[in-house]
Amino acid sequence: MDRRRFLLTSLAGALAAPLASEAQQARRIPVVGSLWNGSEAISAPNVAAVRQGLKELGYVEGRDVTIVSQYADGKFERFPVLVKELIELKPDVIVAAGPQAGRAIKQATSTVPVVMAVISDPVAEGLVQSLARPGGNITGIAFENAELTAKRLELLKRVIPGATRVAALADSTFGSGGLPELQAAARSLGLELQVVEVRGPADFDAAFRSARAARAEGLVVLASPLLSANRKSLIAHAASSRLPATYEVRTFVEDGGLMSYGPNFQDMYRRSATYVDKILKGARPADLPVEQASRFDLVVNLKTAKTLGLTIPPSLLARADQVIE
Repeated sequence: MDRRRFLLTSLAGALAAPLASEAQQARRIPVVGSLWNGSEAISAPNVAAVRQGLKELGYVEGRDVTIVSQYADGKFERFPVLVKELIELKPDVIVAAGPQAGRAIKQATSTVPVVMAVISDPVAEGLVQSLARPGGNITGIAFENAELTAKRLELLKRVIPGATRVAALADSTFGSGGLPELQAAARSLGLELQVVEVRGPADFDAAFRSARAARAEGLVVLASPLLSANRKSLIAHAASSRLPATYEVRTFVEDGGLMSYGPNFQDMYRRSATYVDKILKGARPADLPVEQASRFDLVVNLKTAKTLGLTIPPSLLARADQVIE
C-alpha cells in the first residue's frame, strides 16, 4: 500500500468510531496535521510533546482530535508532496516543524491554519508580517537564534580556553543561521573563525578535512534542520576528528556530542498545542501573536569530554540543566 493510501486508510479508521445517534454520526473529529523534518524515529520525542500538550488541554486522541503526521526523513525536496497529501485530508490545522516545513505549507495554501512550532525568525522567512500581528494563516512560537549562536561559542571557549582557532559548520542552503553574530563573537574572544559550508551529508567528509587542515581546535555547528536530521553522522565525524563541538539541540549531546545550548524544543512543541487549541475553538492565526521561547537548556556530556581529554569547568557544570555521565 502506498503512503498516501495508508494515510487515508489510517485517517478513515480513526474517524470511524461507533456512534450512538444520528447527531453523533454528524460530528466530525478535528484533524491536526503535522509536518516534520526528520524521520519518524528522530521526530518521535517532539511528536509526543505535541500530543502531551493537547492531552494537558483535555484532548483525547481518537475522540476529540485525530493527529496525522508526515516525515521528510531529512529530504526537504519531499515537502511539496507531503504537504499536498496533508491538505487532501482537509486538516483543521497543521503543525510545522521549522522554516522549510513552514515555507512549503505557505506555498501550498493560504487558508489552512498553520502553527509554527520551532523557527528562529518567521518575519525574515516571510511567514508572518510581524510577531505581534502575523497577518495571515500562520502563527506559533519562535526564538532568537543569532544571540544563542554567539553564546555557544563563548561556552566552547570556556571548555577549551587555550584555543585560538575554531571552525563553524554551516548549512549553505539554510541562510546565515547567526553567522554574522558568531563572527563578531569570535573577534571579541580573540579567535580565528573558519567557516565551512555544506549542502548535504555528502559534504561532511570534506568539511571535516578542511577543518583539520586549518588546525581548528573546536567546532560550532550552526542551526539547521538538515544538520539536525543527520546529527549522528556529524557526531561521528567530530569524534573521529577529535574536535570538541557545540550544538543547538540537546539531542546531539544525548547521542554523544559534547555540549549544547539552545531552546528547549520539546517545551516549544508542547506549547504549540495551545495554538492548536485556540484555532480549533475558532481563533484566526492572523490574530494570535507569535510567542518567544522561554526555556533554554545547557547540556554537557562528560563521557565525551573525557574521551577528548577535556575538563569541564565546575562553574559550567553547575549551570548545566543536564549532565550526561
